[in-house]
Amino acid sequence: MITKLVMATNNANKLREAREILSPLGIEVLSQREAGADCDPEENGATFEENADIKAKAVAAQVKLPVIADDSGLCVEALGGRPGVFSARTYPAGEECSGLLNDMRDIPENDRGAYFECDIVFLDGESYAAFSGRCSGSIGFESRGTNGFGYDPVFMVGDRSLAEMSADEKNSISHRGAALRELYRFLEERYGE
Repeated sequence: MITKLVMATNNANKLREAREILSPLGIEVLSQREAGADCDPEENGATFEENADIKAKAVAAQVKLPVIADDSGLCVEALGGRPGVFSARTYPAGEECSGLLNDMRDIPENDRGAYFECDIVFLDGESYAAFSGRCSGSIGFESRGTNGFGYDPVFMVGDRSLAEMSADEKNSISHRGAALRELYRFLEERYGE
């Protein structure tokens, strides 16, 4: 069993989710900074998996541990799937929700379908595996809740936003949670005792 792996991020929220889900395996998840990797590769892939692969390879070149990397984004049907792979770059940081709500101000309630997608890549030497998760919902008309980050306050699952859910509730349905659970099963089968 592996005891440590590096997540190709310094994002505290992503690290927290990965640590919470993978902790029952006894695996310590390190940030790239904690592992001594100093890189910020250009995410110029056409898909979430391609961007995750770019990040994983950049960090793996600097560390001697298995690496996971994710890329995720929000795909809004009424916006032709945008922001998609450009989710982190479409609106200024901290203004994701207000920017999206402004772009959707004239979209009626029944046309606000959306989904979050997350692809995770695992690299361990020459081994490569990819995992995907999706969370379907809709875009609300206002920001709600203080938990979560990014687009969580406007992404509705039923009558609640992701930012109104506890970490456990969100992890049980989120796109990253789904992909991490696939990774968990893979690690358990491959490295379990």
